[in-house]
Order: sequence, then structure tokens, then C-alpha cells
Amino acid sequence: MTLSRRDLHRILLGTGAVALVPGLARSSLVQAAEAAGSDPLALVDPELRAAARAMLGQKFPPMTREALPAMRAAWAPLPLLAAPEVRLQTIPGPAGAPPVAVELIVPGVSSTPRPAIVHIHGGGMISGRARNMTAFCQTLAAEFGAVVVNVDYRLSPETPFPGPVLDNYAALEWLADNAQSLGVDPARIAVMGESAGGGLAAMVALMARDRGKVALCQAVLIYPMLDDRTGSTRKVPPHIGTIGWSAEANRFGWSAFLGVPAGSDAVPAGSVPARESNLAGLAPTFIGVGALDLFVDEDIAFGGRLIAAGVKTRIHVTPGAWHAFDFVVPEARVAREFTAAWKAELRAAFAA
Repeated sequence: MTLSRRDLHRILLGTGAVALVPGLARSSLVQAAEAAGSDPLALVDPELRAAARAMLGQKFPPMTREALPAMRAAWAPLPLLAAPEVRLQTIPGPAGAPPVAVELIVPGVSSTPRPAIVHIHGGGMISGRARNMTAFCQTLAAEFGAVVVNVDYRLSPETPFPGPVLDNYAALEWLADNAQSLGVDPARIAVMGESAGGGLAAMVALMARDRGKVALCQAVLIYPMLDDRTGSTRKVPPHIGTIGWSAEANRFGWSAFLGVPAGSDAVPAGSVPARESNLAGLAPTFIGVGALDLFVDEDIAFGGRLIAAGVKTRIHVTPGAWHAFDFVVPEARVAREFTAAWKAELRAAFAA
């Protein structure tokens, strides 16, 4: 497999599942490997190594607030699919906030109510747009026969917590309130997100539980961003979090979202899923992550706490895989198995 620099920018930025990392990530992995006299890619799955090597060869300016406009402008959406149709729509926003833009994707005509998915894009809380994941959401709608609401929520630091969460929750409540006119079965509504979108999906699931207006049938959290302490007050081994999303980037993203430095003793209530004391009563949850992903420890820990709280939970950890590997190298065996795992969980939830 040969990936050019242009290909990587197109794929990584186009998926919306990952925000690229400053060049700091490369030095941490290579320096650690050199000190140990080992191959920096030795732990990476063989089918993922070519892409990982190309990503490690890239260098980026430090991630700063001043660099955000250029970073956001670099996102290049993949072309839309011919079907299903994508309808651009504006829905009421949170109280006192602007309306929320969403993409409504309806897969043709159905004589019976269909399941639905609220999809939340990634981008480290600071970048990305719904449009970067439109083609992906079209495939979701077609494969599951589901209505998909792809949310274009406000980004941090311009809109810190709780704004982005409230935007996504507003989309969920709008979908439930309009279930009949949209042809949606209100008992089969799921929330899904990747990376930062996975963290926001967890926050939306918590908000849905606490407000009691929408009963989710499933939460699908793909390598979710759940704990601001990762890479700040909690250090990670040098071989983890070096490809796709780094500790440095994580600190920046969380700090922008929280309005206080990542890892602070006190953060706004409800802003960090991993700090939530009560996880009981949450929707059935799937958590998928790679073993080399910066988020692997926090994702496993959160899944364990869900299980302890009596929540139906499946945790899928892929050896040798880094952040957003499934979008970058979808044809790899581990990527196909990873995708099949969350799809099976979502399919079962819709069939129940």
C-alpha cells in the first residue's frame, strides 16, 4: 500500500474522525524507540505500518489557537454518494443559543418506522464539520435502513462546554420529538461518534439519562475522547498515543473545550465522562479502540465502570492499532474486524 502526503491529508482530514497531530508526536515515539534500540513500528499491526510510517514522517506546526483557522480550513470533505439524499436543515438550538445545523439523511421510503442514529463528528473538540462525515453517514443510513442526523455542532474554544454538548443533545431531542413525521421508531434511537465525537456522544447519553426525555437504545463510542487527565496529569507509556492523536494535542483540545487547563482539579460538572461518578442507567454501550491509541486506558477503564454499574457493555480492543486506523486503512483485517464489531452491536440493538 502506498500513501502519499496528499492522500493522508485527504483521508485523515476528510473522514472527520481524527485531527492531525503536531510533529511532537513523531519525536516522542522515535526517541523512545531509539533509546530502547527497537523499531518504532514494531508494535503496529503489519497491515497498518505503511500508513503509520507515512504519518510519522509528517511534521506540523505547534497546535495553538492562532493556528486553528488554517487547521480547520485544511479539512477536505469526501464526495457525497449518489444516495441516500442529504437534506440540510436548521433545528432549534439550546435555550438562548443559535439554531443548530444538521444533515438529515433518509434512506428512501418505508412503510414502517425505522431506527435512527444521531451522529457526532470528531476533531479533538476544536475542528471538523458534519460535512466531513456525510458520505460515511450516507453509508450508515443505507446499510441500517436508518434515518441519520449528522450534527454540525459549535466548536471550542469559541464555544466551550456546555455549548457543543447542548447542540448535539438538541439534535437528539428534536429527532425524538419529530419521530412520527420522520418515520422513526422512538424506541430505536442510537447515538454514535468517533474520537471527540465519541466523547460528546457519551456526554449526550448522560444528559439523556438525566433529563429522561429520550431513551437511547444504544451508544456507539468509537475510540472516544473521555478523560482530560490523559496526557496531562496521567502520563502514558511512550509507545501509546504517538500516531494519530498525541498527548500534546489532547491537552490542547480538552483545555479549549473545558475553559480550564486539562487535568485541573476542578472541571465543569458533566464535562468529562470519565469523571462522572454515577454511570448507572446509561444506554447499552459499545466502546472500540486500538491498543496503541492514546485513549486505550481511559476507554477500557470507562467500559469497566459501565459494567460495574450494570450497563450492558461491549469493549473491543484491537492489537497493533492506532487512532482512527479503521478510516485510514479500512481494508486491513483488523479494521474490517473492528468495523464488523460495532456494526453487529448496532444491528442487534435495532433488532431488539
